[in-house]
Amino acid sequence: MHNGAERHRLLWSGFLRSSAQFPNRAAIDLGGHELTYEQLADRSKSLAATLQANAVCEGVPLTAVLVYRSATAYAAVLGALMAGHGYVPLNRTFPVHRSRLMLQKSMCRSIIVDAASESQLESLLCCIRQSLLIICPERADVTEMAAKFPMHRFIGADQLGKPDQWHPTEVAPDSIAYLLFTSGSTGEPKGVMVSHANVLHYVAYVTNRYRFTFQDRFSQTFDLTFDLSAHDMFVAWESGACLCCPTQKQTIKPDAYLKEAQLTVWFSVPSTAMFMRRLGVLKPNMYPGLRVSLFCGEALPTRTARQWALAAPNSIIENLYGPTELTIACTQYRWDNARLPAECEHAIVPIGQPFEGMDAVVVDEHLREVPHGISGELVVTGPQLSLGYWQNEEKTRAAFVRIPGKAATYYRTGDRVVRRAADGVLVYLGRRDNQIKILGHRVELGEVEGVLREVSGVEGVVALGWPVTEGRAEAIEVFLETDECDETALATKLKTKLPVYMMPRRIRALRRFPKNSNGKYDRKALHSILECDGGEVNERHPVSVLVQGDRDPLIEVGRPNEGNDLRYLT
Repeated sequence: MHNGAERHRLLWSGFLRSSAQFPNRAAIDLGGHELTYEQLADRSKSLAATLQANAVCEGVPLTAVLVYRSATAYAAVLGALMAGHGYVPLNRTFPVHRSRLMLQKSMCRSIIVDAASESQLESLLCCIRQSLLIICPERADVTEMAAKFPMHRFIGADQLGKPDQWHPTEVAPDSIAYLLFTSGSTGEPKGVMVSHANVLHYVAYVTNRYRFTFQDRFSQTFDLTFDLSAHDMFVAWESGACLCCPTQKQTIKPDAYLKEAQLTVWFSVPSTAMFMRRLGVLKPNMYPGLRVSLFCGEALPTRTARQWALAAPNSIIENLYGPTELTIACTQYRWDNARLPAECEHAIVPIGQPFEGMDAVVVDEHLREVPHGISGELVVTGPQLSLGYWQNEEKTRAAFVRIPGKAATYYRTGDRVVRRAADGVLVYLGRRDNQIKILGHRVELGEVEGVLREVSGVEGVVALGWPVTEGRAEAIEVFLETDECDETALATKLKTKLPVYMMPRRIRALRRFPKNSNGKYDRKALHSILECDGGEVNERHPVSVLVQGDRDPLIEVGRPNEGNDLRYLT
């Protein structure tokens, strides 16, 4: 999988090499405030030394980082890695309940917190039963905090280790570099274990493919809880480039930030580019300084790709694809305005060909490879195949499988694709289950349903991605199997449990759900309700329930039946 030289490298190795080569160049630009490689290296080594001297050494070494778009955020990630730990990103913009669940599941014994996230500590720690080492590098005096939370040990800025006290720790390349929690189908997030070796293969491949240099300026549009952020950090630092992180306010106007930060490398979900197109800021030659533009996380519409190519005429444009379990991205497709629009299907850019060293196979429901031109599920293997799911062997066995005729273990992506017969290019067709993408974030509708069951007390819950335009879901619509519900009260409760992008747009009560022949909720019938006048079901288009003997009722939209049970959504 890895040659001998590479096995001696770890994820932070590229950063330290660049800090030695370019000590006075900017490593990060935080909304116009720069930190040099030397300054960031010193902060990172200081945190690493502090962890090495004080962290409890039992179990898998993991450190949580409760940080958000700050210098401490990047120093915390590097510091955890340089201490020999994997990092577990938490996000103060998420509900505290969700962050606490991630902290508990990961069993981290240490956590690094930036100043703006300290206000969440009381809520975060309220149900934690194990003593934690809590490092607050932006707070000099932690006496008050230590008195308030006597169960935990606090270290402030004045107690941090010195940079020269740090020493490299022997870590196997297959050790966890980061543990990232994604949406889980059971109603709780599941942790994906990604190794140093996994990320190093990705970094080496894309660095060589796009020829990044120390003169590049990378965008950071992703939060640390989104695995695509790992590309921005470690690919930029591998090349001695500058990572440019906009403030939350600057993210509202990505076009202005792109110009102000003088970016040469852009990486975002397609939704951001679509937003820019709707704002009218993808006009010809608006961004001549861009030389590489990458999109990942959801389907890329051809219209948006075409407009971006006009706005950034000097830029390579590629559509990347890859779930967290395959480490950031594992296939790529290069866009060409002159040739490719006519070759796209369903107005969506293909996901292309696998990275060098990765093997992608299209299989049927029995995991047998299908011929080119036949659709099926995409399974992928290679050096970027992650370690599996944290403390969940059952889910790991179900998703990481062997296929007939192949010796390697493959990851079942759950994505339906077809490999074109003419050129072998992979074309994305959609999900084979109920997983969707909202603003680039992977969302298991089962998790939304699970939280709704908890807060509503209603067992019958169905969440649907709706409407679907240009290959992505714009929002989530929810049905409850009940006579009535207080949507406002439910929404208030949900805000404490779910991130904003997972919040349902509307919640409807339906007295009885339709069922299919297998006795399962008929999601297609519920989709038909949403299709009726854009999801508005009223007296002009009622929901009629046609009773057929002893069988479960079938819902028909817009066709009231005399003598049958006629109902309307609340």
